[in-house]
Amino acid sequence: MNCTNVKSHDIQQLIAFRLEANLNTYAAYMNETDATRMDSHDFEYSNGTYVYHDTYVGGKQFAGEETICYEGKCQYAMNYMGRVLEQQFSGDFLKEALRNANVKMPYRGPEYYQSGEYIYKCNVVGDFTWFQGFEEIFCNDKKVYECYFHGGLLRS
Repeated sequence: MNCTNVKSHDIQQLIAFRLEANLNTYAAYMNETDATRMDSHDFEYSNGTYVYHDTYVGGKQFAGEETICYEGKCQYAMNYMGRVLEQQFSGDFLKEALRNANVKMPYRGPEYYQSGEYIYKCNVVGDFTWFQGFEEIFCNDKKVYECYFHGGLLRS
């Protein structure tokens, strides 16, 4: 892990906080804050000296960024761009899938999640320090949503 100033133990704490924030912001319909940019949707969550911020613009086609700061310094960021492809898309299902992110897949949602006729799939190359990924949702075997994302740890 020579590519970063963040130690392995600290990475595990960042991941744990990322998962905690995920359960307390957009995916959980909680902690929406005032827009930081024109027409943006923003969510913020903090615990101790950790602060998570998610901001996105758009709707059926959208772009956004998540950041995690520790003791006033940003440690992690992820950008994402996605779009709804079909009417059968369910935002509630997407949020349900995102709430099921885990330590193995802390980026967006799990590798695979299914509920009823909906299936969520997520593929990631890399690790929490530097990654690129793609998520998609299918309804009755028809692709209804897709999103690309990339991110990792920051250093000065």
